[in-house]
Amino acid sequence: MKFAIAFAAILAVALAAPPHEERDAHITKYENDNLGVDGYRFVYDTSNRIQRQEEAQLKNFGDDVSALVVRGSYSYTGDDGQVYTVNYIADENGFQPEAAHIPRA
Repeated sequence: MKFAIAFAAILAVALAAPPHEERDAHITKYENDNLGVDGYRFVYDTSNRIQRQEEAQLKNFGDDVSALVVRGSYSYTGDDGQVYTVNYIADENGFQPEAAHIPRA
């Protein structure tokens, strides 16, 4: 549940752009590979310079406990014209984003 909330919040930030660009944006690239219960992969780009890729693989933690381990990244152009990129992993240690513009503890 925590992952879903964090993921939704980060996706909302990634998709944030001035309204006129969003209204006219369209998908310029889309690839999707569903691996069934073993995971998935997808990539997409949009005309307003948002890019995202993600891959998930099923990991067995023993004792009949399995979960998807997700790795990915997204990038977008901020209002300042700079491209921001976030790389992340979500696994048994939670959601772990890394980016130059995210402060480290």
